[in-house]
Amino acid sequence: MDFLFSPLGIVVIVLVLAVIGTGSALAVRSAKAKKQLESSKAKQIAAPAAEVDGEEASAAAAQPESAEPEPLAAEPEVQKAESAESVEKPSEAPAAKEPSEASSEEEAQPAAPEQESSPDALETPEPAQGRMQRLRSRLAKSGSFGKMLLGVLSRGDLSAEDWEEIEDTLLLADLGIAATDELMEELRTQAKVLGTSDPVKIREILRTKLIELVNPNLDRSLHLEQADGSKPGIVLAVGVNGTGKTTTVGKIARILVAENQSVVLGAADTFRAAAADQLETWGNRVGVEVVRSDKEGADPAAVAFDAVKYAKDKNLDVVLVDTAGRLQNKAGLMDELGKVKRVIEKSAPVTETLLVLDATTGQNGMQQAKVFSEVVDVSGIVLTKLDGTARGGIVVSVQRELSVPVKLVGLGEGPDDLAPFVPEDFVDALLK
Repeated sequence: MDFLFSPLGIVVIVLVLAVIGTGSALAVRSAKAKKQLESSKAKQIAAPAAEVDGEEASAAAAQPESAEPEPLAAEPEVQKAESAESVEKPSEAPAAKEPSEASSEEEAQPAAPEQESSPDALETPEPAQGRMQRLRSRLAKSGSFGKMLLGVLSRGDLSAEDWEEIEDTLLLADLGIAATDELMEELRTQAKVLGTSDPVKIREILRTKLIELVNPNLDRSLHLEQADGSKPGIVLAVGVNGTGKTTTVGKIARILVAENQSVVLGAADTFRAAAADQLETWGNRVGVEVVRSDKEGADPAAVAFDAVKYAKDKNLDVVLVDTAGRLQNKAGLMDELGKVKRVIEKSAPVTETLLVLDATTGQNGMQQAKVFSEVVDVSGIVLTKLDGTARGGIVVSVQRELSVPVKLVGLGEGPDDLAPFVPEDFVDALLK
């Protein structure tokens, strides 16, 4: 006890009390800090809860304005219900394929052009009468041959220079030297006899003489049946490359279909890769069958023979045979053309051989006509590309040289821009 009251004891007691006081102060401070920490955590937790409550309240307030989210939320339930029904009713499973089938049908719609051969997609060719009216109008607009002649004749009193210009115009139009001399002599004689240079009267004299030169008395009908009246008639189309021969065959098929004739096309041009496809396109447009070979470079005579056989088996009216374009100065190719005709005639005689000429080739076309006529006995001329040309006189020259009539003329690229040749209409259109 004496130690406690000694100076050293007093110091010890003071230190012990200081330590105890410091510990209690620290405990108080730590308790306060812990309490502050707990209160701050409580505030942090309460803040997000309040925000969520606020968002829910705002969503509830906006719900009457937009009711669309409910169906979206309900879709999974509907899908689950549908899947449950499909599991419970396996017999109804094929019905679930209807949407995919409908989508596949929609995707198949772009392939509609393949239906060209169906009856609903067939074209109706224009009757010949309507074609003639339209072609006369076109020829009148593009007949520079007649325009040049009438331009000179409209000058009134014709001088020697005027007569010379008329003669030059006739020669440039491929009328031919003999026909031009004959026409010029007739015009001068009539002008002297009538004692007039009236352009109206001279025009009438010119019209009469041109019709005479074109020769309206020639038989311009297509021979579409055998001599004994049996079927089928066989039409062979020949010509050089680039005259529009395959296109002409397709257009002739349209004319015959318009006249209610049953037709088959023979794709005997086996050397040009696209020829058979081109002919088949023409046939599909009017529902006409095409006999062709899938082998490139096949024997054209065999294809032509098969086409005739097909027509006989089906009792069709007409066979149209397209042949390969060939140069008239190539003896081998011309001999092959003769072979095509000979092979066809083992089955039935060829009733019509049409030479397709480009009207713009002029006197070169005359040389073609002579050679082809010697090989296959041409019976008719088809003049293509007669619009927009001053060479209408080839109609006269080719007929005078071969005594073969022009039977068809083409004045455009349209499918029905091919019509029977009528001499009076042709001359009137030139001089209109």
